[in-house]
Amino acid sequence: MIAIRAAKEEPAFWEIARDWVLGVPLRILVIILIALVVQIVLSWVIRRTVKRATERAKVERLSQSRRTARTAELSQILLTERTEQRAAAIGSLLRSILAITVWSVALLTILPLLGIDIAPLLASAGVIGVALGFGAQTMVKDYLSGIFIIIEDQFGVGDLVDVGPVIGTVEEVALRFTRLRDMTGVVWYVRNGEILRVANRSQGWTLAIVDIPIAYNEDIDRVREIVEAVSTDMDEDPAYDDMLLGRPSFAGVESVSGEAVVIRITAKSAPDEQIAVARTIRERMKLAFDRAGITVPVLMRPMPGTGGSGTSPRPNP
Repeated sequence: MIAIRAAKEEPAFWEIARDWVLGVPLRILVIILIALVVQIVLSWVIRRTVKRATERAKVERLSQSRRTARTAELSQILLTERTEQRAAAIGSLLRSILAITVWSVALLTILPLLGIDIAPLLASAGVIGVALGFGAQTMVKDYLSGIFIIIEDQFGVGDLVDVGPVIGTVEEVALRFTRLRDMTGVVWYVRNGEILRVANRSQGWTLAIVDIPIAYNEDIDRVREIVEAVSTDMDEDPAYDDMLLGRPSFAGVESVSGEAVVIRITAKSAPDEQIAVARTIRERMKLAFDRAGITVPVLMRPMPGTGGSGTSPRPNP
């Protein structure tokens, strides 16, 4: 009788096990699958949106922006190109927020199925959140500042920036900190919440300025013609598509002295290319002046330690 009773009870045990497997575990599996589907679909939507924003941003390139004469139009084109980087950064941030949100909701849905009451957990989380809010204000400030730095595109990786304590090239922009490398190679970690102002030297365009002395008796109109001819040649040379934005221009006479007349040439250049553009202008102007017979005078400078009483011929720097 006992054996028969056990045999009758055994199917009941497997039925209970079957019902349990088809109940809680199955529901947990369904929740996980739904969370995966939601994450995949929304991630696809984010990537698609970022791709469209990137495609819209590719309206001009540096080779085309060289032909833009007005500064406002040039700035708009170059800032539009930076939209590609900003869209990618925002897309990465949104995907991270999406993953945290989806799986947090999934976890809170699964816990009651396992017999865990989440009401005390939520109440405790609220108390802990208030305590952390007071104790971690600096960290929260850093994270919020990092989000706005990315969204507003204040700077990005590769930009040369001045953030107050340090001037250097951005190597990483995280939510809590920004990593910079200064001119001497030292790596700096600057908390985003401590960045009160940013001077970005790589955003939009920069201005290359070249001052060249010529002899006092040289014809300024003739010099202007030579400068314009060199400027036209540089503007039409495809070798400068990635560094020169528009024709260099003859800005005028910068200073006049008994020794020389200093003329100024300016050119809009791509970010971080103003030094290379200035050197190229000096080289081309030197060759053009040599062919035209324009004299570049030797300026007289006081000898070191003479207190200005003696002079020595020194070339203009």
